[in-house]
Amino acid sequence: MSPGPRVSPGVRARRARTLPALFGLLVGFLAGGPVTSADADASAATAAAPATVPYDWKNVRVDGGGFVPGIVFNRSEPGLAYARTDIGGAYRWQESTRSWKPLLDSVGWDDWGHTGVASLASDSVDPDKVYAAVGTYTNDWDPGNGAVLRSTDQGETWRKAGLPFKLGGNMPGRGMGERLAVDPHDNRVLYLGAPSGKGLWRSTDSGATWRQVTSFPNPGNYAENPADTSGYASDNQGVVWVTFDESTGKGGGRTQTIYVGVADKQNAVYKSTDGGGSWTRVGGQPTGYLPHKGVLDAENGYLYLAYSDKGGPYDGGKGQVWRYATKSGEWKNISPVAEADTSYGYSGLTVDRQRPGTVMVTGYSSWWPDTQIFRTTDSGANWTSAWSYSSYPNRENRYTMDVSSVPWLSWGAHPTPPEQTPKLGWMTEALEIDPFDSDRMMYGTGATVYGTDDLTEWDDGGGKFTIRPMVKGLEETAVNDLAAPPSGAPLFSALGDIGGFRHTDVTKVPSLMYTQPNLSTTTSLDYAASNPNTVVRVGNADAAPRIGFSTDNGANWFAGQEPAGVTGGGTVATAADGSRFVWSPDGAGVHTTAGFGSSWTASKGIPQGAVVEADRSDPKTFYGFKSGTFYVSSDGGATFTAKASAGLPAEGPVKFQAVPGKKGDIWLAGGKAGATYGLWRSTDGGATFKKVEGVQEADTIGFGKAAPGASYQALYTSAKIGGVRGIFRSTDTGTTWVRVNDDRHQWGWTGAAITGDPKVFGRVYVATNGRGVIYGDTAARRSR
Repeated sequence: MSPGPRVSPGVRARRARTLPALFGLLVGFLAGGPVTSADADASAATAAAPATVPYDWKNVRVDGGGFVPGIVFNRSEPGLAYARTDIGGAYRWQESTRSWKPLLDSVGWDDWGHTGVASLASDSVDPDKVYAAVGTYTNDWDPGNGAVLRSTDQGETWRKAGLPFKLGGNMPGRGMGERLAVDPHDNRVLYLGAPSGKGLWRSTDSGATWRQVTSFPNPGNYAENPADTSGYASDNQGVVWVTFDESTGKGGGRTQTIYVGVADKQNAVYKSTDGGGSWTRVGGQPTGYLPHKGVLDAENGYLYLAYSDKGGPYDGGKGQVWRYATKSGEWKNISPVAEADTSYGYSGLTVDRQRPGTVMVTGYSSWWPDTQIFRTTDSGANWTSAWSYSSYPNRENRYTMDVSSVPWLSWGAHPTPPEQTPKLGWMTEALEIDPFDSDRMMYGTGATVYGTDDLTEWDDGGGKFTIRPMVKGLEETAVNDLAAPPSGAPLFSALGDIGGFRHTDVTKVPSLMYTQPNLSTTTSLDYAASNPNTVVRVGNADAAPRIGFSTDNGANWFAGQEPAGVTGGGTVATAADGSRFVWSPDGAGVHTTAGFGSSWTASKGIPQGAVVEADRSDPKTFYGFKSGTFYVSSDGGATFTAKASAGLPAEGPVKFQAVPGKKGDIWLAGGKAGATYGLWRSTDGGATFKKVEGVQEADTIGFGKAAPGASYQALYTSAKIGGVRGIFRSTDTGTTWVRVNDDRHQWGWTGAAITGDPKVFGRVYVATNGRGVIYGDTAARRSR
């Protein structure tokens, strides 16, 4: 199982799972001059908000669920560490609670790409300062440019400097780095390695403005797949890391010697000895590989480099580890395993600052049977590994794993040796030893952050160190759908990459994701309105089955059969009483079944790819929508009839829901900026729709328990109302709205799903693209 990249609307590239919205971001700059943006708080709204109701916001707990490509410890303040994610923002470690705090929840809808963090840098001169290079894609999936965010309060608030190019927090090569670095002596000076052939950039005013370093000779030339017409795999991965030799500077003066790694298999490592004024290729360096990491041990005078033949984080078939002596210029191959015996590249790389000469590196792309971690205590002369074969296929591990705090990391798997569960990891490109504590180490995987507090047990011949999840508070799932039934579990989620969960308590980590079938990504789910024990879910998998059913409110599942031609999950709906289902899968037309999918009948009168939903009162009535036309079936989905749908959006994604207990009462949200866009209601089963006044844009619609004294359910939407983007609630059938989020709680793109809680007035669950499921309660309710 491997979390993959998540991309923009309508894009279904390899491993693409979720659908953030597009936006336009204008960045002005002067040719050859400094690049900056309006120096404003990154969370500032552009217009006065409508009335706001105070809310408290928390995550529905999953703990992890996505790729963590970077972990950065501060070198001068004990316990201060940061983590970056590919689409879910940045986090700061909180030692007192041993948890992570999200730092970029203020990123708004128009800047959704800034939830992808390409690099992080923590200032060792002033530990209150931290920087984040943000931007999700370098191709047109993200039409906005990247930026460097800077904070003087450890990420509590940010200011933004725009860049004249894109950054790729979720692009190939995102595990290399760090691209962003602060001079350890003159902290006004920062460097940023750019992708896409944009070269090396420098700031001399603490990140407020940036200029290209025109003397730097090589912008890189490696692309994963130059023939990829989407621009995703064909992008030049560029300048990938910057490392300062702190022994060559003094406090207040610029560090003189700087090393830079470039995605170029022949000319990978460059050096400046005059504070970045001039640059030369380091002589004698190895060729044929990409330098994923470059970490310098200034005390011993060694620059360590982890190489792979590919950019990662998925690919890599060969690799090497090298040591460069900064004084003599000697290069030495110190690879833990001979190249001929490897099937993976190296990336995760760290030095023990308390015990110079102790170095660790990961075989990040060792997928089977497991990732591998290596350790040396003598600067690479000798290595030991986290696991080895005692007698194939049996393994001997130097560690034990305790995933009791996040039990789903077992995946419910029962692998055949030499595979084990839980796995040590995959995509292990982030690896750091705490610079103040030789016993603490953290590393990122494709699903979590693992760590240990007794690492030096590794070096005791008879001891074992213990690996546990260190991921509490870091929520990185991409959410496709949500359901909150009136009885049973309070919440079902459809998630990218790890399938989704039945939450019986949103404050606790579930024991396991959905299984039987185990879908890599769940795209849609539904429950029977009058019989919530009946639940259906569909999603993506390498092969059938791609649909699962439950008759006990999701506690247990069984797989169904599928019609011919299915390639992906699409959308699914269950009759109000659970007697039948309508499925609109990818690759095949809309189908209906009585019972639990033992056989399917193609529906008539509705096009392939239509979004389908069920009436929440009449078990024979189903609805569909595609390209501006609304469809209705009154015979259980066997036949659909197109309705007069004038005025509904013909472009852009559309979500719609039927109100529980009210036949034919339908709300529809969606559209496209610059075209038809908004919120509509039908009270006659889709025969006619009326646009809701005052709602300029809307992307989701959901229902929750009615307000005290009200007879109609509360409405929730992610929308633009009164010129302001936010999460809104109406308790009077859409006549008036209040904003329930604020500028510090925006979470980038929230256009996939929303639902209120049918049992708790005011509670709303919000789907995000990389920050998991957020839920909010009115502040008054929480205070009681």
